[in-house]
Amino acid sequence: MEHRRQVSKAEIERARELDLLTYLQTYEPHELVRISSAVYSTRSHDSLKISNGKWFQWSTGVGGVSALDYLVKVQGMDFVSAVLRILECTRYATPTKTYTPKRAKPMDFVLPAPHENNDRVAAYLTGRGLSEDLLNMYFNMGLVYEDRRHNCVFVGFDKDTVPRYAMLRSSDPSSTFLREVEGSDKRYSFSAPHSGSETLFVFESAIDCLSFIELQRMENPLRRPDNYLSLSGVYRPGEGRRTELPAALQEYLSITEGIRHIALCLDNDEAGRSAALAICAALPDKYTVELLPPQSGKDYNELLMLTKGIPPNIRVRKPKERRER
Repeated sequence: MEHRRQVSKAEIERARELDLLTYLQTYEPHELVRISSAVYSTRSHDSLKISNGKWFQWSTGVGGVSALDYLVKVQGMDFVSAVLRILECTRYATPTKTYTPKRAKPMDFVLPAPHENNDRVAAYLTGRGLSEDLLNMYFNMGLVYEDRRHNCVFVGFDKDTVPRYAMLRSSDPSSTFLREVEGSDKRYSFSAPHSGSETLFVFESAIDCLSFIELQRMENPLRRPDNYLSLSGVYRPGEGRRTELPAALQEYLSITEGIRHIALCLDNDEAGRSAALAICAALPDKYTVELLPPQSGKDYNELLMLTKGIPPNIRVRKPKERRER
């Protein structure tokens, strides 16, 4: 490849014309992983998803259309080298676009079929520190169950108790499989509301949410439950525009009366702290807000396992792979 310090405006424009899916299909087919009929990922970055001509990396909150942005923002190439890489590739093989850039048809939301029991999910979640009586309560409420593929299913309901959201998490401790059920509406992420409480505790994941409840019960078994909400992922505020609340939090506050105090129990890392500060800035003044990251560990499940003396035998996503646990 030719080494230069600069590239022309025309060369940059030509490089930007190549979308990521076409680039991978033509020049790096070994890197492309098909998730469904219209969704792809990559072997090196499983939190990156490509759909309808666009790509988004959930672990970092960056996305786009072009292969050029992918090489720079995800692969870490300098801009000039990335432009030259694409020009070099297209010099020898002309790419052919294989997608039609039109709005994808919304998928109907359907909960995965349940397994005949919750045994494997119960074993997995007790291995992460949750007690059997707490799990049985949520199994009976239909908020958590085991599907036929033995995944943990964390269900979110709307105000009419109609299921509208579900997150899947493998019950195999060695797996990092995690994804939303197609057609899920993120406004209705996993939550555990309790009328009469004025406090809402907010988490990144359902497992952290349940872990916090477990810690509360350990401290005081007679404690009256509060309201609990999972954002189902790392909240990343938009750059260059007014910060808005996460969809799940906005919806929860709009349909739940009596909330006065919000405790942000996000992860104790840079992404979690940044998200908590952004949410604080976006919340209306009528709410009091508390930043409540775990005192030890990265998240409340780690804190629960440390508190119970459980060795960390669960495989989790690395920081660059994180989308939502």
